[in-house]
Amino acid sequence: MSYAVKEIFLTLQGEGVQAGRRAVFLRFAGCNLWSGLERDRLSAICQFCDTDFVGMDGENGGRYGDAAQLADQVSALWGDRLDRRYVVMTGGEPMLQVDDALVAALHGHGFEVAMESNGTIAAQADIDWVCISPKAGSEVVQHSGDELKLVWPQPGSDVDAMQAWDFTYFLIQPMDGGNDMDNAANIQAAMQFVQDNPLWRLSLQNHKILGLP
Repeated sequence: MSYAVKEIFLTLQGEGVQAGRRAVFLRFAGCNLWSGLERDRLSAICQFCDTDFVGMDGENGGRYGDAAQLADQVSALWGDRLDRRYVVMTGGEPMLQVDDALVAALHGHGFEVAMESNGTIAAQADIDWVCISPKAGSEVVQHSGDELKLVWPQPGSDVDAMQAWDFTYFLIQPMDGGNDMDNAANIQAAMQFVQDNPLWRLSLQNHKILGLP
């Protein structure tokens, strides 16, 4: 199987429980919650995405012929150090392409394998760290994992149902509204949510604060 990749780069994890950790980000092209290559917001379920996942024109992007080739590229970007290797498979929606062969190839290079997904496609059982970020209006089938990260505010989210899912961490992340006024309001809304729902923790997009990719 070949893989359509938007970009691959070495950075620090910016969000969630693993924030601050050195990581290779492997961003796959495409998402099942957008209506097409032009990212038609009028018919998409997810209308607040802040990530460019269209095409294969990003850093180290392209079509990789097989799992071994893609895992080799991830390993090369990490460098020679063998300790604490960590790769984050994201998108778009990574589970449109991630398969057992790729996870095994990354494990073969010594990586702990994380995945960030909208949860509409079941995750491979051998992924080491599963982060699900549900989108209102979508049918989430992955009800277990390591962290549930809900972007907020997101009208139509069934928070009561989510709290019964099997996750170790429940995170609320302020939506990036694209301007300072909306962002400030969303941060306040997220903080109030956590005050009202102590199961949840606040997660910030530290990579944007630090100017990281």
